[in-house]
Amino acid sequence: MKLFNVGAWRPAIDGARLSDANDLVQRTLAQHGLSSGACLPNSGGMSTLDNVLATLSQNHTAGPTSAALPDGAQFNQDTYTCPAGSRMYRTYVPASARDGATGVILMLHGCTQSPEDFAAGTGMNGLAEQHGFAVIYPAQSRGDNAQSCWNWFSRGDQRRGRGEPAILAGLATQMATEHGINRDRTFVAGLSAGGAMAAILGEAYPDVFAAVGAHSGLPVGAAKDIPSAFAAMGGTILAAPTCTQDGPRVRTIVFHGTADATVHPKNGEGIVQRAMNRDAINVHETSEHGEDNGRKFQRVIASDDTGAGLVEYWIIEGQGHAWSGGSVSGSYTDPRGPNASAEMVRFFFDTPREVN
Repeated sequence: MKLFNVGAWRPAIDGARLSDANDLVQRTLAQHGLSSGACLPNSGGMSTLDNVLATLSQNHTAGPTSAALPDGAQFNQDTYTCPAGSRMYRTYVPASARDGATGVILMLHGCTQSPEDFAAGTGMNGLAEQHGFAVIYPAQSRGDNAQSCWNWFSRGDQRRGRGEPAILAGLATQMATEHGINRDRTFVAGLSAGGAMAAILGEAYPDVFAAVGAHSGLPVGAAKDIPSAFAAMGGTILAAPTCTQDGPRVRTIVFHGTADATVHPKNGEGIVQRAMNRDAINVHETSEHGEDNGRKFQRVIASDDTGAGLVEYWIIEGQGHAWSGGSVSGSYTDPRGPNASAEMVRFFFDTPREVN
């Protein structure tokens, strides 16, 4: 796959148009409360969305990306290839899974992040040791996106059977098969662009993933190209058709900070609404308020008639574009607030196993 340039801004043909283009990017950055770090080149046209996304992320820096492994644990690197393409990935198999993994979680990093950085920031490997599941950390290649963002805004990467969804679902299926894991114990979660891609995978591959975790992400169909991606990040979201994909129910947990200046909180609401509308069943909603580690939150729970949780929506007061309750050893994390990783794991596995 080539770097996504379909619909990209064309070069300005004179100084006035280049100045106008510059002003547009600066206004976009200002709307997100950030400095104008995405300056345009002196010639050659506007920056791509990737460059602007990188600038929007500069309020965080990457921390250490490696740590000593427990005896018996493995953190391996490999490459997955299928007709849709290939990606490098890391897999964490905990020492506690020596007698068999309890499940598989596909973790999708955000822009400018790496598998190692994302693992460090989310602390998911530690939870894997506690609960015995395996974790997959795919890496977006620089050749497919200059800032390592998953291409959630590309129509070619929003559907089943093609592009990045096909690669990622294939990788998850391969890992689950290797460990003898059923669909009911295969999950996907992500941050920002990774959260948007996780939502896509949940709708495109309900036969592969039993549940989705989206943190600071965007709903499926929120954008179709670069201009609409800018708009969606700012809160103007495209209206996408309701998901009509046949297949088993996919449960969804969403985290979003009220002070997210990079991806507007309306996007979290959008993911929740699509998940709520996916099944034509009676849904019962409850809501609770609390405070965890210095941040107040609201937790909205949607359940079916049996009491089984279908959707959880965590609204974190005052939190920006960062993984809630994450570790400072990784980038884009906020140590304050509910532990999103622990809550996702609890939500994922809090459902009865399917009968073989």
